[in-house]
Amino acid sequence: MNGITISCDGIDGCGKSTAIATLERVLTEMGLPGKTVITREPGGTPLAENMRAILKDGHPDEDLTDTAELLLFFAARSQTYEHIIKPAVDNGDVVLMDRSNLTTEAYQGGGRGISSEVIDNLKQMVVGEFEPDLIIYLDVPVEIGLQRSRGRGALDRIEQSGVKFYQRARQRFLQLAETRENIVWLDASKPIDEVQANIERIVRHWFGVATVR
Repeated sequence: MNGITISCDGIDGCGKSTAIATLERVLTEMGLPGKTVITREPGGTPLAENMRAILKDGHPDEDLTDTAELLLFFAARSQTYEHIIKPAVDNGDVVLMDRSNLTTEAYQGGGRGISSEVIDNLKQMVVGEFEPDLIIYLDVPVEIGLQRSRGRGALDRIEQSGVKFYQRARQRFLQLAETRENIVWLDASKPIDEVQANIERIVRHWFGVATVR
């Protein structure tokens, strides 16, 4: 039996870590067969984590171009897909993904203005037709997301991209969420207990299991 992939996507500060932890708890309670594998983009493998560091921290003597940024994201995705996601799916496991190609479409497409055709071509090269079975899009206003990010400490290179970047990225997220059947929109600006309850309802409904709440 093939495994299942569930991704949580949204702008920085949307609460992906909390969502992933909630999904892990609910899936454990449901007693699904196979293991639950958690990974993140960019990252997940040793080499992909090195690429993540470059994307997050940049280089003190050289600016990272938008094209280089895009290619690094796909290079990291290739490593994660081939070494973690694909083997887990083939093994019948459940993979929880902290971000997917949807974020690339929103950040590098909407935010940076790189054409959808370029991103689609790279996606086909790296992961082919693969798409997460379910994407939970955690939607928050840009002001809330940035406030949460600042509350975690110093902003990384991408988080310093500015309000307009995040506004463009969020708009692309919203556009894609309206057109793709595997994306479920969730208001992540609500109190954390309400967000957690809604995530549980979404995943239990998706699996056809009645919620315990």
